[in-house]
Amino acid sequence: MGRVTEYQDSLVRIDTTRPHTARIWNYWLGGKDHYPVDREAGDRIRSIHPGIGEYALADRLFLGRSVNHLVTTAGVRQFLDIGTGLPSGDNTHEVAQRVAPESRIVYVDNDPLVLTHARALLKSTPEGRTDYLDADLRDTDLILERAAKTLDLSQPVALMLLGVVIFVEDHEETYDLVRRLMSALAPGSHLVLSHTITSASMPEVDAAVAFWNEHGTPRLTQRNPTQIERYFDGLELLEPGVVPCSRWRPGASGEGAAEVAMYAGVGRKP
Repeated sequence: MGRVTEYQDSLVRIDTTRPHTARIWNYWLGGKDHYPVDREAGDRIRSIHPGIGEYALADRLFLGRSVNHLVTTAGVRQFLDIGTGLPSGDNTHEVAQRVAPESRIVYVDNDPLVLTHARALLKSTPEGRTDYLDADLRDTDLILERAAKTLDLSQPVALMLLGVVIFVEDHEETYDLVRRLMSALAPGSHLVLSHTITSASMPEVDAAVAFWNEHGTPRLTQRNPTQIERYFDGLELLEPGVVPCSRWRPGASGEGAAEVAMYAGVGRKP
């Protein structure tokens, strides 16, 4: 079993007076790690855009399909999952190690509530390993340095950035962060990324995000599909490209999946 890097023995302070995106996500997924303020905000957001709760499930299912593809088809055995969020069903290590028990996974998040639950992310198979880093997405050098204690960066790694670059407002800064992380990874590595979009055809999404940015934390930045495709510049974008995450290789059971305003893609580093 892996260990929690720099796990704090003292109880971290968690602000329960303001709704938090990770806890609302957990609420929409049917988890238990949320407070009344999160449930109230989650219900209010859902009243503005009734379908928004489906995005959490669609994104989680995309994680499972993409990780399963990378393990079974691309032969990836290492994952760097930044912006982990609260533990839920079928976390990255569970999906990967179910197929390849020797898989190694490093989780990264800077949320104190995620830190307190990090031990749930460390239940590795004996053949594999998991670790948890308390770090921010912007701390790229620190993340890579510490991840290298668990992962062999000379071999392919899947960089998982699901719903995390939305928390960085500056567009160019996000592109630079992704480039810096991918440049440190070996050929054959993959980028797996999902992102909330803004679209003229979905004004209720913009209204829900505006409500969140007024009342919740941290703030979200939407981007359009073309902007999201830029994260895959220089990579071989796997079919079907950048699409609603519900429509990324859904399989026979998911044919005709409803469109959600959470777009996703997977790209391979040549």
